[in-house]
Amino acid sequence: MSFSSQPLPTRRHELINRLAATPQADLVVIGGGATGLGVALDAALRGLSVVLLEAHDFAKGTSSRATKLVHGGVRYLAQGNIKLVRQALHERRTLLRNAPHLVGRLPFVMPAYSCWETPFYGAGLKMYDMLAGPGDIGRTRFLSADAVRQQLPGVRTDGLKGGVSYWDGQFDDARLALALARSAAAQGALLLNYCAVTQLVHRDGRVAGVVCEDKETGNHYTVHAKAVVNATGVWVDAIRDLDEQGAADQRKGMVEPSRGVHVVVDQSFSPGGHALLVPRTRDGRVLFAVPWLGKLILGTTDTATPDMPDEPMAQSAEVDFILSEAAKYLATPPTRRDVRSVWAGLRPLVRPSRHETGGTGRYSREHFIDVSRSGLLTVTGGKWTTYRVMAEDVLSQCVQHKLLPDLPASKTATTSLVGSWADAGIERDLSGVPAGLASYGSEAPWLATLGVIEQDIVPGLSPAMVRFAVRYEYARTVEDVLARRSRLLFVDAAAAEEAAGPVGALIEQELQRNPETDAFIALARQYQAVP
Repeated sequence: MSFSSQPLPTRRHELINRLAATPQADLVVIGGGATGLGVALDAALRGLSVVLLEAHDFAKGTSSRATKLVHGGVRYLAQGNIKLVRQALHERRTLLRNAPHLVGRLPFVMPAYSCWETPFYGAGLKMYDMLAGPGDIGRTRFLSADAVRQQLPGVRTDGLKGGVSYWDGQFDDARLALALARSAAAQGALLLNYCAVTQLVHRDGRVAGVVCEDKETGNHYTVHAKAVVNATGVWVDAIRDLDEQGAADQRKGMVEPSRGVHVVVDQSFSPGGHALLVPRTRDGRVLFAVPWLGKLILGTTDTATPDMPDEPMAQSAEVDFILSEAAKYLATPPTRRDVRSVWAGLRPLVRPSRHETGGTGRYSREHFIDVSRSGLLTVTGGKWTTYRVMAEDVLSQCVQHKLLPDLPASKTATTSLVGSWADAGIERDLSGVPAGLASYGSEAPWLATLGVIEQDIVPGLSPAMVRFAVRYEYARTVEDVLARRSRLLFVDAAAAEEAAGPVGALIEQELQRNPETDAFIALARQYQAVP
C-alpha cells in the first residue's frame, strides 16, 4: 500500500475546527513522538477514528535526537538481548522498504588496534548478520589495515592491525516522524501539534477522554474516546499523575531518564562514506562517528539524570568524553573549536523492578506497556527502530483489555510512508546530501510550485522548502522549520542562526503570526555554546 504524492494541506484553523467538531473518537493518542505517531498510523489504517495531540511539535523530544541509526543494536547483542536485536533487524528491513527516501543503508568499519579485536568483534558481527535473516542488508567482512585506511581515510593509523566492516541503516529521525504523522493524516487521523492535554476525562471510574488546550489561542476542547494512549516518552509519569491524582507521591515513577549527548563536527575528520564504530569506550558503551547530511555525528553518552527539560543541555564532562574517545581513533582529533553543534536527548528507560547497579547502560531498551485500573494505557521505553512493533503491541493490549473491539490485522508492515518511492525499489544514500534536500522523495515535484528558482536562504535550504513545511508539514515556528523540517540546527547551529531571520519572515508571511525568531536564535546559540 502507498499514498498519493499530492501533499495534504495542514491549515491549523481547519484542524482546530475538526477538533471542535469531534466530540467522540475511537482512540486518543497523547504524544507526537515515534511511538505515538506509530500508534496513530496503525490505528487509522485499521479503520479507527484517531485524534493525536502533541503539547509541543512532533518529534520535539527524544524522537528528533537519535544517533540517526536504524539498527539492531550491536551493544544489545553484546548484552545477550537476542530477542530485541532480531526484532530490530527485521524492522530495519521494513523501514528500508517503506521509507527509502528517509532510510538508507550505511557501511560501518570497526578499526582494530589489537590482534584479538578483529576475530573477536568480527564473530559477533557475523552473528549480527545471521540474526537479520532475510532482512540482511550486507555482509560482515574482515579487513586488512590497508583496507581500513581506504574505507576510513581519517582513521588513526598508528598501531592499526586491521578491522571489520558491516552494514546497518541510517535515517532522518524527525522527518520520519513527520512522514508518520502525514501518513496517518492521509488515512483520516486528526493530528495537532501545540495542543496539550491538561486533563483526563473519567466516567464511572474509567478514562473516557481528554481535555486539551490549543497553546496558540488558549482555547480548550474535550474529546471523548473509547481508549486513551499515553505515549509521551520520558514524560509519561506526568500524564499518569492526571489519571491518579493524589496517588502520585506514593507511586514509583515508570521512567528513569538517561541523557544522550551528540557532538557534530565537519565530515573532513572522517571524509569517507563509512561510519566508524568504537566497540567499547571506557564506560563500556559503543561510540559512533556517523556521516550525516554532510557532517559527522559523534556520540552518544548514557548519563542518568533526574531532570526532564524540554531542551536538555550537554554537560562539559560529556563533551570531553566524546571528544577524547573519538581522538583515540581519528588521525586528527577534533577539539571544542571544531564543534558545529552539540545537542542532547532524553531516553525513556523503563525503571527496573528491582535495584540494579551499573548505570542506565544496563537498563532494558525494550518497551513496556501498563494499563491502569481506570484504563489509561501507557507505553514507554523501546527504540526508534521498533516503533512499528510497539504500535502493534499497544493496539493488541487495547483489545485485550477491552478498551477497543476486535481489530483487523495491522497493515503497517506493507504500507509505504508519505513521500516514498518504495514501489520503484530505490534506496538513497543520505550521508553526503546537503541538509534539507534528501527527504522529499516522490513529493519533490511539488516544490516546483512553491518557487524553486529562488536563491537558497543558506546552502540546501530554499524558500520553497520553508513554504512546503508551513503548508504541508505542520510547521508553526522558526524552530519547527530549522530543527525538524530542515535539520540545520542539528548539523550547523551557526548557519541555523543565520537563516533564522529570512525563515521567520517567510513563516510570518504565510501564517500572519509571530514565528518566534528571537527564541530560536537563543536556542541556536545554545547549540553553538560548547560546555
